[in-house]
Amino acid sequence: MMRHVTILIAEDDRETRQLLIEYLIQEGYEAIGVQNGQEALSVIRNQHVDVLITDLKMPKLDGMRLLSKVKKENQRIVVLMITGFACVNSAVRAMKLGAEDYITKPINFEELRIQLTKALEKQSIKSENIILKKQLKDKDVFGDMIGKSELMEKVFQLIEKIADADSTVIIYGESGTGKELVARAIHYNSHRRNKPLVPVNCGAIPEELLESELFGHEKGAFTGAHKTRLGRFELANEGTIFLDEIGDMSPNLQVKILRVLQQHEFERVGGVQSVKVDIRVIAATHRDLEKAVAMGKFREDLYYRLNVIPIVVPPLRERKSDIPLLVSSFIDKFNDGKVKAISDISGEALECFLKYNWPGNVRELENMIERLVVLKCRGVINVEDLPEKLTVDLKESQQHSAGIPSDGTSFSTMVTNFERQLITQALQKSNGVKNKAAKLLNMNRTTLVEKIKKLEIQ
Repeated sequence: MMRHVTILIAEDDRETRQLLIEYLIQEGYEAIGVQNGQEALSVIRNQHVDVLITDLKMPKLDGMRLLSKVKKENQRIVVLMITGFACVNSAVRAMKLGAEDYITKPINFEELRIQLTKALEKQSIKSENIILKKQLKDKDVFGDMIGKSELMEKVFQLIEKIADADSTVIIYGESGTGKELVARAIHYNSHRRNKPLVPVNCGAIPEELLESELFGHEKGAFTGAHKTRLGRFELANEGTIFLDEIGDMSPNLQVKILRVLQQHEFERVGGVQSVKVDIRVIAATHRDLEKAVAMGKFREDLYYRLNVIPIVVPPLRERKSDIPLLVSSFIDKFNDGKVKAISDISGEALECFLKYNWPGNVRELENMIERLVVLKCRGVINVEDLPEKLTVDLKESQQHSAGIPSDGTSFSTMVTNFERQLITQALQKSNGVKNKAAKLLNMNRTTLVEKIKKLEIQ
């Protein structure tokens, strides 16, 4: 069993009720039996119940009215309706009122097992979506930053600690990881939140224009300077300036940035008067500045001035447990205002997302969801909707499991590879928690640990 599940059986026929209880206990469920709808309702109101299996015809309170009352009290409970062949129409009507499925008498226990498995899996997905949506609503102080992985939790904790200080921060991370989102979260959680946050992409502005962009210029400072213009540092006064991709800045400008950090003053281009500013500086780069210093491409004194509080934003491939949350958020974002909307993503398609390494990080994932929402328009995103680069691993695994090649194969090797694949998937689904992975595979934790060591699974 994947989790502890309590099943309540409401059945006035004692023999049928007892058979169901014995079968469900044998299958690993906790089973409770009552003889009518009134007793069932009392149990539901006084203790936790995951599944209700109820007969359609019972004294005091029949199955249909019981279903109606249960759904008003607790939508989460899965309801399966027991009925004879002659009452199938009533069972179908019950499904329209919220029953998950119906069971015909005499009961086929193998079919019941399959029905229960499907119903609980469906309920589990619904519960996960509720949790995901709650997490999306609770993101408040971190703006558009989304994540529940251990690595992102550390980033969130660090932001909370340093947000209200005025210390210089440098954010390291690959392109597309969300460095500007971190800068925004720091600013909007600081005492400067009501003052400007001014971003500058130092790598996107030509060197000859960047100095004027940062520090402004006086009238007549150069051809085309028809009037005095304030730079980004002045515009950010009393707030925060975000210097993105500072590792791409020329050595000449690095000297001037160092002076602002040390003395909180500068001169406009073509000016002689110093301009004082009260600002917090947050910088970001995808480069290894320590290596750049060693190679003489970045000033050592500026590096130490910037590196007061370093924050490392992990690439998406190192926090894949955040992918379902991000996918859900982006689907909601690109669905916004559309009549034809994407309702969900299939488990198989999500598995492809989890296997892909996302070299473009969160930005690439966001662009991918936008593309799928636009092209798909409505319904569920399935594997066939995905581009080939996301489905390569799936196709390869299907090819490997297709059968025995014409020239034969090693049985033990195939079994070992299959074991390794199953255990790896279970560890991915459980975020590396061995207890959960063991439950997914229905094996003892000690057996799983031994196999992980034997198969050398990282």
